Amino acid sequence: MKIYKSFLYAFLCIGILSSCEGDLDIELEDDDDLLAEDVFNQPGGYDRAIAGVYGNFSLVGLDDPGTSNLAGIDAGTGNYIRGLFNLQSLASDEVIWNFENDQGIRQIQRNSWDANNVIVLGFWARATFEISLANEFLRQTTDEKLDQRGEDESTRAQIRTYRAEARVLRALANYHLLDLFRRAPFATENDPVGFTRVQEIAGADLFNYIETELLEVENDLLNVNPGNAEQYGRANKGVAKMILAKLYLNAEVYLGEGNNRFADCLRVCEEVINSGYSLTPNYLNNFNADNNTNGAQNEIIFPVIADGVSVRNFGGASIIMQGQQNPSGDFRPAPADFGVIGFENLFRVRQELSFTFEDALFDNDERNTLVKFDVPIVPPATPTPPRERDIAVGSDLLDRSSGYLMGKYSNLTSTGEPGQDQTFVDTDFPLFRLADVYLMYAEAHLENGGGDIATATRYINLLRERAFGNTSGNITEGELNLDFILDERARELHWEAQRRQDLIRFEIYTGGAYTWSFKGGPQNGTAIAEKFKVFPVPASSRSANPNLGQNDGF
Repeated sequence: MKIYKSFLYAFLCIGILSSCEGDLDIELEDDDDLLAEDVFNQPGGYDRAIAGVYGNFSLVGLDDPGTSNLAGIDAGTGNYIRGLFNLQSLASDEVIWNFENDQGIRQIQRNSWDANNVIVLGFWARATFEISLANEFLRQTTDEKLDQRGEDESTRAQIRTYRAEARVLRALANYHLLDLFRRAPFATENDPVGFTRVQEIAGADLFNYIETELLEVENDLLNVNPGNAEQYGRANKGVAKMILAKLYLNAEVYLGEGNNRFADCLRVCEEVINSGYSLTPNYLNNFNADNNTNGAQNEIIFPVIADGVSVRNFGGASIIMQGQQNPSGDFRPAPADFGVIGFENLFRVRQELSFTFEDALFDNDERNTLVKFDVPIVPPATPTPPRERDIAVGSDLLDRSSGYLMGKYSNLTSTGEPGQDQTFVDTDFPLFRLADVYLMYAEAHLENGGGDIATATRYINLLRERAFGNTSGNITEGELNLDFILDERARELHWEAQRRQDLIRFEIYTGGAYTWSFKGGPQNGTAIAEKFKVFPVPASSRSANPNLGQNDGF
């Protein structure tokens, strides 16, 4: 599904649209604002409107990529995937952002955030705005509205599918709010437009609401069809089941000890696995500029769309690969290696991620995209020494000569051709992949969720055979355990906005049993309090809506 900027523009210009949060005023930046009826009465209006619900995951504004439609929030900070990456990966043992003077960054990557953190607000705002967009689409596509517009049955059938997709996208935003905050403002299409002091929904109620929504819409969603280019990126039955699988995998975290749903997780994983997805033979194709056509489209269950011409933003995969560059202009990886220009080196790898690739076996693992050497652009007579793995630090992180770099994402195609633009990439962010489903199946089995050890081991070995190109990395049934799963998830899914959730589920995120570089502040890490398993509801949101609660300790 191609999501064009003009589609998002048309939908966000609905004059009566407002967010479910009072502090999220939508800044319409064009004088020719459209009324809702005008949008939906135009040819292709429903297509443009549902594309707007999708587009909120990629775009942040109506004009250029530096313009945000969320008042008071920087365009980069307000990007959905950039916010998710910050809260899931930057707040974990995977990655460091080098410029800690950037607003809110130090608190996030040193696990000391509070209710005034702008990065926390940015994601909360974008996710709750997604709920508002879905709600407005649903309000405008009721049977009553369709009767008023005289829509025929073929149009109504299409709209039934669109409505189901909108509910899946709303459930996805609510799932992320549950995972990160354990609560959300409870607004649906049945609430009046512009009503700001909505009630909240939290904990088990939010969990059950998401589950119910996803189960109710299944029959109206498209079947999985990875080879159909027109359906790429659509919220089909596979996407709904993937969110359910994630919900069930983490149920005990969300609902409390003794409330696990591993059997449901394994069952849904089987349904996803049997629905038609397949691994792309080349792991890195998942992260290339043509990952919508190079075979990765058969593995990626839900991409967040990017396009260097029509879907441009300072988040998603763009910010990641811009940030992968070597800090020195004399060494690789240089911009040309990723098909980008612009920002200098933003990220480095925390050494704990490199430990999962420590064994010499992983030197031949295609997933091992760690950059350990400063490779001269013009090679010298003797090789350069390796970079120090540990990130050295004085009073700040601005000395970027130490610490490994990353080379996972690329704006080059699978055949080496550059993307359409070197600042804004063509690479879609793979939010959900089949590889993750294999790993979830294995974990759910080990947690007594059913299935069998032979199948679980086979799924892991499918990933390893792709990674190594042969069976040299395969494991036996006796080697498959939960500690292995946690490390294998790091090897397969690093920098894909998964890690914080994994560490919490394995009960090593808070406390001091496992520390990583800069955890809690100091270079060598320290214990952090239980409250940091979640993020606080932003103070400004609670000021606008006193019905919102707050998490303990904030």
